[in-house]
Amino acid sequence: MFQKVAIVGATGAVGRIMLQLLAERNFPAQDYKFLASARSAGQPLQFLGKTWTIEELRPEAFRGCDLVIASTPDDVAAKYLPAAVEAGCTVIDESGYWRMKPDVALVIPEVNPQAALTAKGIIASPNCSTTQMVVALKPLHDAAKVRRVIVSSYQAVSGAGLVGTSDLLSGTKAHLEGKEFKYECFAHPIAFNAIPQIGSFKDDGYTSEELKMVYETRKIMGAPEMQICPTCVRVPVANCHSETITVETERPVSPDEARRLFAAFPGIVVVDDPATGRYPMPQDCTGRNEVFVGRIRRDLSHPNGLSFWCVSDNLRKGAATNAVQIAELLAEHRFAKPQAK
Repeated sequence: MFQKVAIVGATGAVGRIMLQLLAERNFPAQDYKFLASARSAGQPLQFLGKTWTIEELRPEAFRGCDLVIASTPDDVAAKYLPAAVEAGCTVIDESGYWRMKPDVALVIPEVNPQAALTAKGIIASPNCSTTQMVVALKPLHDAAKVRRVIVSSYQAVSGAGLVGTSDLLSGTKAHLEGKEFKYECFAHPIAFNAIPQIGSFKDDGYTSEELKMVYETRKIMGAPEMQICPTCVRVPVANCHSETITVETERPVSPDEARRLFAAFPGIVVVDDPATGRYPMPQDCTGRNEVFVGRIRRDLSHPNGLSFWCVSDNLRKGAATNAVQIAELLAEHRFAKPQAK
C-alpha cells in the first residue's frame, strides 16, 4: 500500500467527495496528510474516524509522501505540484494546468489505463465535461471508429464550485421573492436562465471549456484527427452535467448495437426506455459514479450517424471519482501480489 498520501484541496467541493470515496473504497494507504491554503491551515478535519489537522500547502509539505491527489485552481497546481514531483511523489492532478502538456499523461482509467501506468511524475485528470463524453465515445470508437462528434453540454452550477451553487440557490430565492440579487460567480443570472458561455472566449468564437472538450478528447483517445464541434451551456441545475452527443462513425452503428456496446463497457449504465419515460436525468444520477446513457437513436441526417443523451455527476466521475480510480489503478499495479508459479 501507499505509505503516505497527501490530499491537496480536501476542503473544496471535489475534495470532500474525494475523502468520502477514499474511505468508502478502503483505499490502500497507511497514512494521510491534508494540505490547503493558509486560510484553512490549522482547521480540524474528520476522516476515517479520526481528527486530522489541515496543514498549509508549502513546497516542503510533500516530503515523506509517495502519492499526492490534488484538486486546486490552475495557478496553485502550477506553483506547488512540481515540488511534489521533486520530492518523489506520484501526483494525480484535477486542475487544468497540466492536461495538455506533451509529457503529462491525461487519463480516464476505463479508456487509457496504460497511460497512467507508464506516466512519470504528474498524471492529469480531464475536464468534467470531457470525461463523461469520452467514456461514452470509447466503446463506439473501438467498434466502428468515431470520425466526427457534435456535442452540446448542459452543465450544472456545481461545476463552478461552491459559489456557483450558492448563486443558484440564493438567486432563485431572490427571483421568486421579486428581489434583486448580486451574482458572485456568473456574469448573468443563472436562476431561470441558460448561459451559453463557460470559460473565456478563444479562437473562432469557441470558449475555453469547449476547446478543452476538443483537445483533451483527442489526446485521451489518441485520435488527433477526430473532428469535434462542442457548445457548452451553464444551466440552472444543481449537480450533474448532461450532454447531447451525435457521432459519425466509419460504418453504421444501429441503436441496438450501440446499446449492447454501452452496456458491456465498464462505467456506463444504459437507461433507455422512452416508452415508459426512462432516460438519464440529473436528479437520478447525482451521487453516482457511473456515466449514464439513454435516448439512443439513429441520426436522421447521416447514414453513419448515431445520437444519444449522456448524464454524469460532474463532481464524482467528472472529478473526484476519476482521480480516485487513477489512484486505485496505480495501487493495483504497484502492489499486486506476484502470481504463484
